[in-house]
Amino acid sequence: MQTSSAILLPSLLQRRLEAAASDFLDPGAGAGIDFAVPPGEAALLAHDSVSWRLFKNPLSLFIGGVAAVILELAEPRVRTGVWEHTSFRDDPLRRLKRTGLAAMMTVYGPRSRTEAMIAGVVRMHGRVRGSTPAGQPYSADDPELLDWVHATASFGFLRAYHTYVGPLSQDARDAYYREGRTTSSLYGALAPPASEKELDLLFEAMADRLERSAIVFEFLRIMQRVALLPGPMSMLQDWLIKAAVELVPRWVRERLGLDDAWNLRPWQRNIIGRAGSTVDRIVLRSGPAVQSCRRLGLPDDYLYTTPWSPPDRARINGG
Repeated sequence: MQTSSAILLPSLLQRRLEAAASDFLDPGAGAGIDFAVPPGEAALLAHDSVSWRLFKNPLSLFIGGVAAVILELAEPRVRTGVWEHTSFRDDPLRRLKRTGLAAMMTVYGPRSRTEAMIAGVVRMHGRVRGSTPAGQPYSADDPELLDWVHATASFGFLRAYHTYVGPLSQDARDAYYREGRTTSSLYGALAPPASEKELDLLFEAMADRLERSAIVFEFLRIMQRVALLPGPMSMLQDWLIKAAVELVPRWVRERLGLDDAWNLRPWQRNIIGRAGSTVDRIVLRSGPAVQSCRRLGLPDDYLYTTPWSPPDRARINGG
């Protein structure tokens, strides 16, 4: 028997939280998406997947996303492509909203619309190419670079949830990486890691290519000053960025020059952990996770029930 672990907030606080979550996934110009339609259409990933559980938590997604970008920017070809061909420096908030919406679509969106979105991203990647300051050629559709981008994103989101929300078993962590191959292949990644062991091997293979850059620190300064969190929650922003830095493997931090000044104090780390586990129980009815449950005829608190265990294998056709 499953029992709900959802938290019911006072109505005013619930409305404000819902509004803040909806705003963050709306890059403007009517680009917001209703994940509740069309009724019955499956997502790329199954509703009982590990990913559906993880991606409902906005706090761990933020922390994991920042950690992923730090790792991406450590690779010079990815760094140059991101910094020279995106609007991040000029309009970071809009860029973050678009990236967040794409992530939600990839996990929760109806399959037909998600495949169309990904096809558009792939076409855009085909136009992004150039050379790094050191003269290395790059293209955004290079499968090797796509493998790295996918792996770092997967790592960031998983480690953030595992560290700041609740520990996941080895089976659940490996199932999560296997699930990722369903979507990564559509983006053009050919050999992303399918387990934590494979992820470790990829980090080892990429070690000599990762390097320090002022752009990493510029990115972190932008993240510290852009208005991301509403009202009193804004005081946590610097902590969340440091929480992301702490997820980056120590040897990568040393190579990038991210010293102990970027560490959280133990009491700050404890507060973030408590916040992460609390947010994980708040049902955001206007959020993609709940809307997508409705699309499939599932109750609003489907992803907030206990006990829960990952599926025996990564199911790829939704359902």
